Amino acid sequence: MNGMTLLEYATRARDAGYTKLASTGFAEFGRGSRIMLPFRAGNPQKVSVGRDVLIGPSSWFMVPRLDAAGPVIHLHDRVRMNQTSITAVQEVVIEEAVELARGVYISDHMHGFDDPDAPIRDQPLERVAPVRIGRGAWLGQNVVVMPGVTIGAGSVVGANAVVTSDIPPRCVAVGAPARVLREIVS
Repeated sequence: MNGMTLLEYATRARDAGYTKLASTGFAEFGRGSRIMLPFRAGNPQKVSVGRDVLIGPSSWFMVPRLDAAGPVIHLHDRVRMNQTSITAVQEVVIEEAVELARGVYISDHMHGFDDPDAPIRDQPLERVAPVRIGRGAWLGQNVVVMPGVTIGAGSVVGANAVVTSDIPPRCVAVGAPARVLREIVS
């Protein structure tokens, strides 16, 4: 069995079947892309998935508002993620060959919290601003990316970082809030 157990074969077959069914609900779903279960999506018709994308188990996409024209979450070719949550109302773009480790959270908005008498979840969305993760970037485990952030191509963001402002291309950033530690030179 090529080193795979019967359970591993069954799991792959289950995920392939789910991918085939679920892919029709997306705005676009590229050839060779896979979804591993469990998976959740709110309004997947607003999500565009490129070719050869791996959406790992326990990932979640949410588009809480439908007022934007076209897709608002864009996963370009060869993106890989595991237990990743992406929520968008305007635009989140993950460029080609980006790697997202376990527990990454990316959002282009946040809930307001000005009204002390209203639960946070019932307050209006604010600070809505597009997010872009550049080609070939790598986000470590439990990274949080806040609204309006651009992470440059080829950058590395260390585990548990909270990215509140732009990270230039080919840099290593760490911390909460994330700060550039050094440039990556060839």
